[in-house]
Amino acid sequence: MSALLSVHDLEVSYGTIPALNGIDLEVEQGKIVTLIGANGAGKTTTLRTISGLLKPRRGEVKFRDQNITGVKPHIITARGISHVPEGRGIFANLTVADNLELGAYLRKDKVTQKEYDRIFLLFPVLKERIKQNAGTLSGGEQQMLAISRALMGKPQVLLLDEPSLGLAPQMVQTIFRVIREINAEGTTILLVEQNAHMALVTAHRGYVMETGKIVLADDTKALLASDRVKKAYLGG
Repeated sequence: MSALLSVHDLEVSYGTIPALNGIDLEVEQGKIVTLIGANGAGKTTTLRTISGLLKPRRGEVKFRDQNITGVKPHIITARGISHVPEGRGIFANLTVADNLELGAYLRKDKVTQKEYDRIFLLFPVLKERIKQNAGTLSGGEQQMLAISRALMGKPQVLLLDEPSLGLAPQMVQTIFRVIREINAEGTTILLVEQNAHMALVTAHRGYVMETGKIVLADDTKALLASDRVKKAYLGG
């Protein structure tokens, strides 16, 4: 069975500075796959290239066996890949309701009340805040809104970039619990996360990136047991 999402021999540069040096990765349907590595390893660049925000110098991105390399971001979103960027990217001067509505902007079908109910079941606080401007939410609530807005597009694959960044430990637990729930309901997830331990206990498979290359790839149990991973990323 071929992967739902895959990248092959991907090379990306910022000007003359190489960011990705020929990486390969696969995301199987129904799985959570995580990318871990130090700052500057190329994790965010990988997600930005998959979602069409960056064009690679070479290599390809495939989704459902179709080449989507260099396709415009809004077309990739409409096809079923939603990207929650680092820093959340919500519309601070619009209400929570408006942000959620914008998440469904590219859909051809009508959003149902059931979908809103699902969001409010995952994140009850958003129901309480529905008429507030998004900029007045706490950092954790903004992260909840960013994930919810992406879900309104009914994605088959959710790209999550640093969902726990800057959040209190209790909020991190909440976000990761919801990530597992979203996945259990059928959404495939590619997760970039600084908190390597949290990422590896949540995901099914992991890739370790260093300076634009994949240096390790395995199921997450094996990575958690790896001395190299423990030493570099788990403080062991």
